[in-house]
Amino acid sequence: MFKWFRPTALDPLSVSMTGVKLGDRVLVVGCGDPRLIAALAAKSGMSGRTCAVDESPALAAEAGRVALKEGVLIETSAGTPHTLGFDCESFDLIVLRDVGTRDRESRALAVQEASRLLRPGGRCMAIDTLARSGVAAMLGGPAPASADHGLEAIDVFKAQGFVAVRTLAEREGLRFVEAVKKKS
Repeated sequence: MFKWFRPTALDPLSVSMTGVKLGDRVLVVGCGDPRLIAALAAKSGMSGRTCAVDESPALAAEAGRVALKEGVLIETSAGTPHTLGFDCESFDLIVLRDVGTRDRESRALAVQEASRLLRPGGRCMAIDTLARSGVAAMLGGPAPASADHGLEAIDVFKAQGFVAVRTLAEREGLRFVEAVKKKS
């Protein structure tokens, strides 16, 4: 395929959906998509800050390697999604990438921690891989998210006091759910 028909490595749909801007302080929880993390860091730029956390030290390290290869700087660490070692209200945007997709309680704890870490008016974006169907399902791939997963994410965000909670889109095998931390 010709180069001009391929999306650029640093501007995937996921980056556009997050709405990250120059200077944003970004935290990505879940390092299974290291190119996304690098792309978010490129958008927030040198005046921003991008951190990535995963339960797997190997995935966190891989995210760091991919970021360096793409020419951006990120801070990576290993940790659980519900006990992150950052100061309160230190991020403008938190991306939960396939966090708690199989367990509602895990998602609730991760969203609770995201609420602690977001500044008032900050946004949290859950990006979840959708179940495959048809031929794609027969060929395998990631474990499917439940059919009502989008509604579940909305319920969890609302239960933690987030406002303007909505599903932005379901595209390219991903579901994007956005929520805003209420201003005090």
